[in-house]
Amino acid sequence: MNTNSTSKKGFKLSMNDLAPISIGLIIFFLTWLFMHGAEHFLLLSPASLGKYFQFRWVLIAHITAGGGALMLGILQFWKTLRLYSPKVHRIIGLLYLLAIMLSSLCAVILAFTTAKEVNWAYAFSLQVWVSVWISSTSVAYYAAVVKQIQLHQQWMVRSYLVTLAFIISGLALKIPAMERIGTFAEISPSLFWMGWTVPLFIYQLFLDTKKLN
Repeated sequence: MNTNSTSKKGFKLSMNDLAPISIGLIIFFLTWLFMHGAEHFLLLSPASLGKYFQFRWVLIAHITAGGGALMLGILQFWKTLRLYSPKVHRIIGLLYLLAIMLSSLCAVILAFTTAKEVNWAYAFSLQVWVSVWISSTSVAYYAAVVKQIQLHQQWMVRSYLVTLAFIISGLALKIPAMERIGTFAEISPSLFWMGWTVPLFIYQLFLDTKKLN
């Protein structure tokens, strides 16, 4: 076989890459806002961490790995990069999986400890959220292993929508109108549910509508 015919083409951008790059930059900016809002935790003092002080390293690992998952995940949907190097796509996918496993493990610990100090509804919403995060990502990974590519792609979208819920609910909590509705303990459980259930419902509507056409 002529090796020149199978050589890898150079990485070239086109107008089709404008949308994914723009979306990636928006996600990067929102991730920066999300991480910037957690900067005070890096002081690692009882005053800055409050109820999280005993679990400070768990919290730091959760936030750091979660931020990594947000950035790694969006790269998986960049078609040009995926076609250019399937190997790079797989490596990024594995790193995304590891980031979620670490962040979600830490989230489980926090959901069953510090979250209960807020109230039961807050803790329960986090426990369900992290369960959906782990399961959707696991299904996406398994689908890739068994070469069910379409199923893998669909579950990757679901996994990333659940990942994005951290930004959606986190930024929603900072909206002044939300702050007037009630205290953090009162409104956060509802916003946590909204952060991942609504996007997943919209995505499922999109998939089912495509089948009808």
